[in-house]
Amino acid sequence: MIHSLAVAIVVLTGALALFGVAGTVMGRAPGRVDVLAVGAVEALLVLQAVLGAARVFGGVRLAETQTFMIYLLVSVAVLPLGLQFARAEPTRWGGTVIAVASVATGVAVLRLLSLWGQTVG
Repeated sequence: MIHSLAVAIVVLTGALALFGVAGTVMGRAPGRVDVLAVGAVEALLVLQAVLGAARVFGGVRLAETQTFMIYLLVSVAVLPLGLQFARAEPTRWGGTVIAVASVATGVAVLRLLSLWGQTVG
């Protein structure tokens, strides 16, 4: 994993969560801007997942490889699912759904950083 990329993703998921809460406070349903914001963060998550998986399959030994791979999958899957739920019934609360998905993704990335730090010899 690239540490600076992971830190950037954590910061961006935090900003996306604030953006989602702001949308809820303003009373607007998720729209095109929300889709683009989630898409931008998701692109970075996919890049991180590809790089992380390539390094694991390339020989990096982790103390908890299976857990790491599961968190990689979760980090990529949560935001699109949250966006789908947010847009399924477009109400003002869609922004809150995006915010919760963003926070969950940020926590998953922090856990990935923790697991990556536990490399074995």
